[in-house]
Amino acid sequence: MSYPGYPPSGGYPAFPGYPPTGQESYPPAGQYSYPAVPGGYPPAGGGTFPAAPPTAGFPAPGGFPAPGGFPAPGGYSGAPQAGGMPPYPGAPTGPGFGVPPAGPGFGGYQQPSAQSYAGGGPAQIPVGYGGQAPSPMPAPPAAMVQCTQGTIQAAPDFNAERDAEILRKAMKGFGTDEQAIISVVANRSNDQRQKIKAAFKTMYGKDLIKDLKSELSGNTEELILALFMPGTYYDAWSLRHAMKGVGTQERVLIEILCTRTNQEIREIVNCYKSEFGRDIEQDIRSDTSGHFERLLVSMCQGNRDETQTVDYQKAQEDAQRLYQAGEGKLGTDESCFNMVLATRSFPQLKATVEAYSRIANRDLLSSIDREFSGNVERGLKAILQCALNRPAFFAERLYHSMKGAGTDDSTLIRIIVTRSEIDLVQIKQMFTQMYQKTLATMIASDTSGDYRRLLLAIVGQ
Repeated sequence: MSYPGYPPSGGYPAFPGYPPTGQESYPPAGQYSYPAVPGGYPPAGGGTFPAAPPTAGFPAPGGFPAPGGFPAPGGYSGAPQAGGMPPYPGAPTGPGFGVPPAGPGFGGYQQPSAQSYAGGGPAQIPVGYGGQAPSPMPAPPAAMVQCTQGTIQAAPDFNAERDAEILRKAMKGFGTDEQAIISVVANRSNDQRQKIKAAFKTMYGKDLIKDLKSELSGNTEELILALFMPGTYYDAWSLRHAMKGVGTQERVLIEILCTRTNQEIREIVNCYKSEFGRDIEQDIRSDTSGHFERLLVSMCQGNRDETQTVDYQKAQEDAQRLYQAGEGKLGTDESCFNMVLATRSFPQLKATVEAYSRIANRDLLSSIDREFSGNVERGLKAILQCALNRPAFFAERLYHSMKGAGTDDSTLIRIIVTRSEIDLVQIKQMFTQMYQKTLATMIASDTSGDYRRLLLAIVGQ
């Protein structure tokens, strides 16, 4: 599969004005246009995309764009279009880490910063989660904070006791006032929902989650209870749910473990142990095998390089190493791909992708398509796609959750909830550019009732 943003054979032509105020468009092969990813490389705070060191022999003449410029995409001229899929946006991105704004955490778990997957219908969500008292979380490193924006912000003049009273009245007596519940949960941050949950128990001596479960059902129940889960717990619970019982939901494992920061992964691992009394690495080894198992075990170590400086010489060397491990030999050295993609920072991987297209006369994602298959292919590609354009990665997942007959509601819920305070604004922009329809329009056509109203209240128009 070919993804725009890779260099043409003559190198990278200048694309003046990157990044312009607001957004910019990248029309791949005259078909779609893609807004830029705010907070991409270079990191927020100014600066321009650095030129390659002249002594490193990388990039080729024409090289990286001059400061203020970025190449028009359209893909490398020799890259094949596999599968007839729309090209993946290659807008310049930052480290690709879905780092939320700094803020207090609850129950020792980082507040929403992650996406997770489960399959099928409404999942059985446990009752007693997230009951711990608030505890502050350290702010993420400045270099890792992206200029992204969620659709949900902390409500001003917040009063947990007042909101708890509203929810109590909505569930008291005959029937349930779902609209009152929606008006509260869709307009409060995850931190604030944890405070509402604590206030409810203090005021009424009852567990809010138990009460909500008794009053709601189906997708509406799953969505509201997901909104009340602390972000780290949601990830850990989703991983446990993905490996529990018959079968394994490999896309859940890929989505979480291949896209999180080191800190997030370590917190997930600790939460998984404390909440479920199990070792996540052992569960992964029991439920997966082969190169896919090794990739996930590498991911759950939480040891990826997270420096923001790009070493262009190393990118050139890694690109050559990957070529020799795949396209340049008979057979594939899977361990080489695992090593590079599991250890390099996301900005470094983006530079490696760009170097690879010059060496191999095709893009790296296309080579992974040719050299791998199944879940290990999906895992390796998820890492690269997040390095290239994280909002486009989630936009694509949202689209496929609603495309065709039926709706994958658990995936839809998970992405909307976990990105709602991080980068859902950018995901919406990418969705519109990639599919010529708004996310809200597609949600409205695929869902109904209170479930639809709550989703649209989170997403916005």
